[in-house]
Amino acid sequence: MSALQTLMEMGFSENSVKKALAVTGGGGVELAMEWLLAHADDPGINEPPTEGEAGHTVGSEEEKMETEAVEGSGDAEEPVDAEGEKDEEKKDQTAEEAKSIKCDECGKLFRTSEEVEFHAVKSGHSSFSESTEEKKPLTEEEKRQKKKELEDKIRQRRKEREQLEEKEAWEREKKRIQMGQEIAERKRSQQEQEMKRIAEERRKEKLEDKLARQRVKEQIERDKQARKEKFANKGEGGSQTSVSLPKSQPAAVAQPAQKKEYSTTRLQIRLPSGTPLVQEFKAKESLSAVRLWISLNHQDELPADAPFKLSTSFPRKIFSDEDMDKPLDVLGLVPSAVLMVTK
Repeated sequence: MSALQTLMEMGFSENSVKKALAVTGGGGVELAMEWLLAHADDPGINEPPTEGEAGHTVGSEEEKMETEAVEGSGDAEEPVDAEGEKDEEKKDQTAEEAKSIKCDECGKLFRTSEEVEFHAVKSGHSSFSESTEEKKPLTEEEKRQKKKELEDKIRQRRKEREQLEEKEAWEREKKRIQMGQEIAERKRSQQEQEMKRIAEERRKEKLEDKLARQRVKEQIERDKQARKEKFANKGEGGSQTSVSLPKSQPAAVAQPAQKKEYSTTRLQIRLPSGTPLVQEFKAKESLSAVRLWISLNHQDELPADAPFKLSTSFPRKIFSDEDMDKPLDVLGLVPSAVLMVTK
């Protein structure tokens, strides 16, 4: 079985195996397998090998064939003289002695310089020497063992990739939950600020009404005092002239407090379960618009077609069908009010 078929049976694609054999110079299954494991995540691993890589492999094979041919022709030539024979013997002895290249740091054997370069780049080793040991090809048992190790490494890498993907998915979900909590917190803060603003406006309005009523009371008291003094002066005697208020200083007439005009109203709507809903409406909108809004936003506490009534708690008033067409300001629901929803 060729190295190409062996590596393809291990699960590698044909293009990746060809590229591995081209890069390692056809150094065998083991080197090609190491290169495939080291470059498994390369984006172009499954693309066909380039012309340069393919040519490198072909060139390596041709160089081997030429070397064998030259060595064969050298053996066939007859020695010219004694010194030539000695040189030839030394060369043959050197060729017989240097059967492989050995890494002095890890002890691995390599057949070609391409295998040595690949090992040096992968391991970082830099000390190599010629060796008389011959690198034996892998047996069937060793091939099966290598295949099993390769499959274990592939499964381990797949498991690590799945764990990494699960971790990234959990981080994304965690960020999404955190973002949702932040949005909910901002929304709650805005609602609190809005409620505080409305409460402050109502407090100011009540204070203004109280001051206006106080001014009216003071004016009434002054008028009463002025009338008492006038009647007292008339009852003292005929000789005495009645004292009347100078025309230049007429009694002050109480001025009613000017009613403030509102363009919107804030309604707090209480559902039958006691859940409050708060919404702003225009002062000129009809009560039927409020009823429609409640039908769309009752949070499934009432059936979609269930009839319900609207009323106020104080003073107690139940709105009839005729009131549905009346504006909210006419019904006294401006600037704010509480509506009760009953079945």
